[in-house]
Parts: sequence; C-alpha cells; structure tokens
Amino acid sequence: MKRVAIGVLALCAVLALAAPFAINAYLDSLGPLDLMRARAGSTLVVDRDGRLLRPFTMANGRWRLPVTHGQVDPRYLAMLIAYEDARFRRHHGVDFVALFRAAGQIATHGRIVSGGSTLTMQVARLMEPRPRSFSTKLRQIARAYQIEWQISKDGVLDRYLTLAPFGGNLEGVRAASLAYFGEEPRRLSIAQAALLVALPQSPEARRPDKHLAPALAARAKVLARAVSRGVISQREADAANGEPIPRLRREFPRLAAHAAEEAVVADSQSKQITLTIDARLQRKLEIIAREHAERLGPKLSVAMVALDNSSGEIRARVGSANYDDSSRDGAVDMSREPRSPGSALKPFIYALAFEQGLAHPETILFDRAARYGAYAPVNFDLGYQGPVTARRALQQSLNLPAIELLADIGPTQFLARLHGAGAQIVLPKDTPIGLAIGLGGLGVSLIDIARLYAGLARGGEAPALRERRDAEAPLIGARRVTDPVAAFYVEDILRGAPPPANALSGRIAFKTGTSYGFRDALAIGFDKQTTIAVWVGRPDNGPTPGLIGRETAAPILFDAFARLGRVIERPRAPKGVLHVATSADLPPPLRHLRKDAPKTIAATERAALKISFPPDGAKVDLAGASQALRLKALGGQLPLAWFVNGAPIAQDDFRRASAWKPDGAGFARVTVMDARGATDSALVRIE
Repeated sequence: MKRVAIGVLALCAVLALAAPFAINAYLDSLGPLDLMRARAGSTLVVDRDGRLLRPFTMANGRWRLPVTHGQVDPRYLAMLIAYEDARFRRHHGVDFVALFRAAGQIATHGRIVSGGSTLTMQVARLMEPRPRSFSTKLRQIARAYQIEWQISKDGVLDRYLTLAPFGGNLEGVRAASLAYFGEEPRRLSIAQAALLVALPQSPEARRPDKHLAPALAARAKVLARAVSRGVISQREADAANGEPIPRLRREFPRLAAHAAEEAVVADSQSKQITLTIDARLQRKLEIIAREHAERLGPKLSVAMVALDNSSGEIRARVGSANYDDSSRDGAVDMSREPRSPGSALKPFIYALAFEQGLAHPETILFDRAARYGAYAPVNFDLGYQGPVTARRALQQSLNLPAIELLADIGPTQFLARLHGAGAQIVLPKDTPIGLAIGLGGLGVSLIDIARLYAGLARGGEAPALRERRDAEAPLIGARRVTDPVAAFYVEDILRGAPPPANALSGRIAFKTGTSYGFRDALAIGFDKQTTIAVWVGRPDNGPTPGLIGRETAAPILFDAFARLGRVIERPRAPKGVLHVATSADLPPPLRHLRKDAPKTIAATERAALKISFPPDGAKVDLAGASQALRLKALGGQLPLAWFVNGAPIAQDDFRRASAWKPDGAGFARVTVMDARGATDSALVRIE
C-alpha cells in the first residue's frame, strides 16, 4: 500500500508540474469524448407541463433519468460538494491538494482514508469505466481537464447527477429519489439528501433496501461532514439521523401508461415525448377508475377520456382501471377498442332531425310499438309512454321515437355523418346497414365518442384530436357533426336529463348508454370547456348482469367532473334558436312528426320536395344589405315551411316561394318542409 502511495505522490508531482504541457498531447492519443451522449438515458414521457408520466428503461434494463442541477434540492447539492469535492468551484477538474492528501493518508495509515477524485474525475470515470490502476487514474485526470475545458461547472454537475450509480439498475439522483422516496429530487429532506450523497460511494454495499446498517452508517458520515463544513447545524443532523431509511424500492410513475406506451412505439427515436395530458387530472381520474372498478366487482374495468373542447387536446386518457391488474385485463387499452355504444349515439339522431327541420325539442313524437320489416325495437323497460316531446324522449332515452326519427333520416345518412365527423365506425360482418345502429348495433371507440360529443359543445364542429404536444397540429381540422342550432338544442335537452343518485341535476349535459347483453355501460358529459367519456365493462366482452350506464358509468362521470375543481360553464345559445314553451307554439309542420308522408319509393318520387333556388353549394352575391334572397321549391305537399339555420322564416302563408333577408356574409343552411314532413336542404354561401 505504501508503494502505491509513493507512486501516487510521484504521479501527482509530475502532473502538477507537467500538466499544462502534457495534457494536450496525451488527450490526442485518447480520442474525442462525447459529452452529449453522457446525458442520454431513459426515454421519458411527460405531461403538457413537463411532469413525468412514465419513464422507460434503457436497452440494458437500467433506469437513467436525465436531470439538471436546477431540478435538484439545493441542500443536496451543497452536501454533495461538501462531502465529495469541497474545492469543486475553485479547481479546473483536478484537485492536486486532495490527491496529495489522499496519497499521504495511504502512506501514513496503510489504507484509503479519503479519496482524491474530484466530481469531474468521477464523471470521467463514469463515462469511461475501467479497472482501477495508475494508467486509469492518469486517464481520468486528463479527461477531467478536457471536460472542464468544454463545459461549465454546472454542466459537470448535470452529468454527475445523471450518471452516478445508486444500486441495482439505478443511475442518477432522479431515478434514485423516485425509487427510494417516490418523489422528484426537487425537494428532499436533509436525511434523504444525505443518503443520496452517500450511496454512489458504494452503491451495492449501501443499498437501503438490502443493507440497512451500512446505509445508516454512510448517511451519518455524510451528515457529520456537512456539519463540519457548516452546511447544516448539529440539530438538523441529529433530527436527520433519527429519520427512518426506506426499506423497499418504489415503482416508477406509470401515469397514462397506455398513452405513453403508444407514443413510444410510434416514436422510438425521441428520448423525451411531451403529451397534451395533464398529469394532475390524469392521476385523479386513474384513482376514480380504480376505486369504482373495485367497488363494482371482479373482472370489470373502467376507461375514461377527457378532452379540451376548444383545442381538441386529450387532457386525460385512462385505458383501464389498473394497468398491472391482469384479472381485469389492465394492459388492454379500452379507450381505443371499438365497443357498442348502446344508446350513446341517440343525441346525434336527434341533432340530424333538428338540423333537417324534421323536429324541434318540443315536437310531439309517439312512443308506441312499431315494426320496420323484420325489425321490431322495444324500449329498455318494455313499456310505452305514448305521445312525448322530443326533449322528453331523448332525456328518457326512449328507443322507439329515436328509431322513428332514424327511419326518416336514413341509417346510411346517419352513418355518413358520423364518418364525416371523424369517427371510425365498425359494423357487424355480413350485416346490412339497418336501424339497429341507432341503438348500439355498431362499434366505436371511447375516444371517437368523446370527440363527437365535444362537437356538440363546440356548436356542431368536432375537433381534430391531439395527444402529442411536441408534434405539429393535425392537418385535418374540425369536422361538422351538426349545425349550431341543432347542437344547442341537444345540449339543452341533455342538460335536463335526470342525473344518477346523489348527483346534482343541470350541471352538465350528459347521456348514458347500455349495450345489448349488459356488456358495455357508457356515460358521456360535457360543458363549454371539457368533455369526459366513461366506459365500464369487461375487456373480454363478457356480460355482466345489471351493468347499466346510468347506474354504473354515470356516477363515475359526475365524480370526474367534480374533480375538475372549477365552475361548470354551458355553451351559449347561437342565433336562430327557436324558444317555445310547448308544441302548440311551433309552426304547424313542427308540432308533431307527421305520419301521412308516403312511405314507398314510388310515392316519394312522384311527390319529391326539392329546393329549386338557391341550389345546394351556391354562392349568392347580395349587392346591398337591403336585398332579400328569394327561396323557391318544387314538389311536395302544401303548405310549405321555410327555415334558415333551423330557425323558421316569418311569412304570412306557406307557399312554394318565400324570401329571407340575410344579416351578413357567411354560410347558411336553407331548409324547406312540406305538410307531410318531407324536407330538402341547401347549404349556400352569402357574399
């Protein structure tokens, strides 16, 4: 050992005298040092504000979470420098005073008492690990000079904080802090900071989860050094020595696990991926999903999606109740899986009916037995309510009035509208498109359902969804679900829907759905700012008797909105909304859904109603604000009623021609309805 000390002393003396002249030549033989690669580590998925959602191990299975000195508790940095390299801010990479002292202690005591390596030399060793020898030490000294010529002292700290070993597969103080304390290293107790300073000296021998006594002794030594250097007081050290040491490693954060995994698969090159998700909201919704799933019973899972209506950004996406729970198939992302929506798409049937002038919220519909060829729908409770308003029919989710409206609209046109709004629809194989799609006879993902409902909150325009905050905005923008008046009518109706037990009414517009066989329960709600969609069921598609949207999914939805922590706002009413108290106040063609319209193709062709002017897609140039646009129609049965953007045009009689005075430039939908309830529409641009 004394020979080693003599060798070290000789080496130090030579280097101290020759360093300025020999280092450059020696470095030429070593080759370049990639200082940027030293900071590379685990792939991180973070939220919109940079909060960690989910890290992934490196290819070698190690956790290395890049961190900078500004992201670490200042007291930890002070204790680290005091313990490892007191002259860190004064030397240029190598502290010859410390090297001479270490060599002298070896010569005197015959063993290593204190090390002479600076933090910069330790960074060099971590970047180029080699067996200990004189040549290795010389190499570290040269590299230390090279490192400090190229980067600042803070840059040296950043690399040490990222590369230092902390036992097992942990590298860097951030990984260690999350693994041992479950917290970011931004705020540490004195005891926590001391333990993290001590571990890199002997990371395996001092691992607190395996070797408690050595970990306690090492922490005490760091605290004593910190007191002697004036970093902390003796009282603070005594209190820290009494603080327990963690005995188990914690799991790394796994928020938005499915979304993070999907993002990494899609972009395997990026080391940090920023999502639009809000970590705080994500955590709240994951807790809600887990608690409700456990309460509902085994094998059931919960998926949730929260959208920002104005931007289309996904603020939270819960793919399952618990990612690690195999009994609930937690690894399956149910926010992406196409499932039956039950009655959850009924609002869009009504929206089309309102848009086309077939009905108004106060129009009288008939809830009674009906057959459409071989298809004979029934209500959920197997009963009938007779004459009901469209408002009540949708609020009570009655099946028969919805199917009657869908029959007039046409299931193909209904599907085309959903597709046009951006929803991906899955139809049963070898099954023709029929009226059953109005009651859930199709597949659609929870994300697409949320997008459609966000369209209602946005006045009829479904937003383009975005989940990558650090990526370019989608090329395809918002898509039309319905017109603004129809969207408002549906929102107004759904806001009055009866809430689940122990929930307040009138806070949000919402709709529930239950699929055939009790396999899927849904609840979707929205206000002006946010849309939240909830799915409950078994990922394996197994039935669950009693699984009903209003009783299982709706309470979760209202719980989620309560966790937003803000005032619920409703969308504003657009121009053209027709406010009436009862159906008697409506224009005659809108008072009830007429039943005397011809039902055969031949009869429809003989009496087809058609707008002859303006034609669909026309551009109309009105030279002056005082001019009115002439409206003309052919066919149909008198009297006729005219509507613009869903609002009726005041007129003395109901003939084939009318006039409308625009209030400015823009798009307008002109609709005409005859006495049998037949309609035709044209979208025109006023210039």
